[in-house]
Amino acid sequence: MRKVLIIGIGPGNPDYLTVQAINALNRVDVFFVPDKGAEKADLQQLRLDICHRYIKGDDYRLVEFKMPVRSNDPADYKRNVDDWHSRIEQEYERLLGREVGEGECAGFLIWGDPTLYDSVLRMIEKIRSTGVIAFDYEVIPGISSVQVLAARHRIALNRIGESVNITTGRKLAEKPTIGAENVVVMLDGEQSFKKVESPDVEIFWGAYVGTADEILVSGRLADVAGEIEVKRARARAEKGWIMDTYLLRGSRET
Repeated sequence: MRKVLIIGIGPGNPDYLTVQAINALNRVDVFFVPDKGAEKADLQQLRLDICHRYIKGDDYRLVEFKMPVRSNDPADYKRNVDDWHSRIEQEYERLLGREVGEGECAGFLIWGDPTLYDSVLRMIEKIRSTGVIAFDYEVIPGISSVQVLAARHRIALNRIGESVNITTGRKLAEKPTIGAENVVVMLDGEQSFKKVESPDVEIFWGAYVGTADEILVSGRLADVAGEIEVKRARARAEKGWIMDTYLLRGSRET
């Protein structure tokens, strides 16, 4: 039977790979590497560098494929995402059927951790459930940008007795009030922290966390929001892409 390994590779620093992930890399016969265009070529190169660094032999294959592009039409977000995922699933099914022989192992290298705001698990399970291609799969956890963000700012994500809410920029924009809570925000292309209405909220922001390009800013949101906006825009213009995450922490007196 075919095997699929979904491997978390961390947020960008090859040193963040776990021993389990390195062992998994060495089990793979063929890696599927998404081509997201020239703008994100260095992300693709990092995946290749990880393979070259940690895989002992050279008998594995790298199969590049064109990643479908999601529509930016804001009129129907859910429909756009469903359509996008459907096209990706079709591509994954084609790759598994054409590139993976019986008894071989395929690998997907996933930024951060595969279980945190990533859809590959749902897609792979959906393909497997159809029974068109017989395969089994394993999930190898990775260090997430959320963990690295906290480590680089030298903080815990929560204060004593408090919970942590992990959400997206889109959801934050829908409810931009932060009480006495800890809110981690991912996938925020619109910098929704600028809409937060609560006074005295702290922000711990990081881009390219753990890498040589890392940028960190922290402080009272009202005081540093402008600085983050400027640094984020400059970094995105220079690299063509940005990966950033942040923690918002409300005042206990709120």
